[in-house]
Amino acid sequence: MHIYVLGSGVVGVTTAYYLAKKGCEVTVIDRQDGSALETSFANAGQISPGYASPWAAPGVPLKAIKWMFQKHSPLIMKLTSDITQYKWIAQLIANCNEQSYSINKERMVRMSEYSRYCIQQLRQDTGITYEDRQKGTIQLFRKQQQLDGISKDIDVLKEMGTPYEVLDREGILRYEPGLKDKINEFVGALRLPNDETGDCFLFTQKLTQMAKDIGVNFRFNKNIEKLELQNNQIKGVWIDGELEIADAYVVSLGSYSTAMLKSVGINVPIYPLKGFSLTIPITDESKAPQSTVLDESYKVALTRFDNRIRMGGMAGVNGFDLSLKQRYRDTLHEVFNHVFPGAGNLDEATFWTGLRPATPDGTPIVGKTPYPNLWINSGHGTLGWTMSCGSAKYISDLITHQTPEISTEGFDLERYQKS
Repeated sequence: MHIYVLGSGVVGVTTAYYLAKKGCEVTVIDRQDGSALETSFANAGQISPGYASPWAAPGVPLKAIKWMFQKHSPLIMKLTSDITQYKWIAQLIANCNEQSYSINKERMVRMSEYSRYCIQQLRQDTGITYEDRQKGTIQLFRKQQQLDGISKDIDVLKEMGTPYEVLDREGILRYEPGLKDKINEFVGALRLPNDETGDCFLFTQKLTQMAKDIGVNFRFNKNIEKLELQNNQIKGVWIDGELEIADAYVVSLGSYSTAMLKSVGINVPIYPLKGFSLTIPITDESKAPQSTVLDESYKVALTRFDNRIRMGGMAGVNGFDLSLKQRYRDTLHEVFNHVFPGAGNLDEATFWTGLRPATPDGTPIVGKTPYPNLWINSGHGTLGWTMSCGSAKYISDLITHQTPEISTEGFDLERYQKS
């Protein structure tokens, strides 16, 4: 079976790899001149199944209004003339209730925990390295109300068998001594010891080479124009003015999946959620993080690489805008100095932005479409790397007519049809 995978971010590359491991002939198409050069390039560096939670949660609409009036807000809202933006926001708000939150979080954790197992197996089988650390993640709370509000998340963690620790200040410093100068700003934390960190770009580049070694054909600098529909199945894909034909097609184009699928009458609520990052050279090891630290108040993650700190956060709901404005960099600088002051040189930091492909309920769209030879693996939001190996192995099972190792409930387009 010859399969075209459209997109070479971390989700597309892992999909290609797992399909090739099952004996498929795989071709990956991308407009960039290499893999992982868009949203996967400089993300926050987390593999965090335990923190897999939908943005759509009870109380979020009110919080969003408050955030918009903060100087250093985690949310950037700019209304556009695109009707899909309003529809996506409306769907997100509709999911901001206890019942929907519980359903959506369970689905996200299910895929994320499976993906954790898959990446561990991948590391064992291949020896792949990517400045990776297996030291867990710590979510910091500045207010007692935040700490008290984690009970529902803990219930899901218990249900999924995910280990966790609730930490006081002394417990926080046991794992992250670099926080000693700012520890009195925090009331406690939630630690997930099984979470991991690393450089997603490095991971994807190395896996690309491994995929090439087992026969995957990567074709870069190619413009994917549209899918061609004939007799209720996909006849081919138009690439640089030519119709190319395969047996099956997987759309893994991130935020650009929506437009590609719309060309054949499939509407998916995947919207670009803009995020920012700083990559900061470490200047003082004693003040730097050991793994990933999440500041719940600012919605920012700080992750340790070998000699760098990757800081990622904020969410912009403003379409396909990739501009880098100084005030957003100033926000990241401000947060950095509230958590790990003196750990790195902000003057030499690299500022970056990417578009996270987000669904309104938080769960990615992974699975079949109304057309038997067209599949979707997209919409992972802020958890693209976290869910990548799991969703890739899962969809490779579906495509090759094998039974997936986890429940299929809630992952494909049917959940929107039912709603």
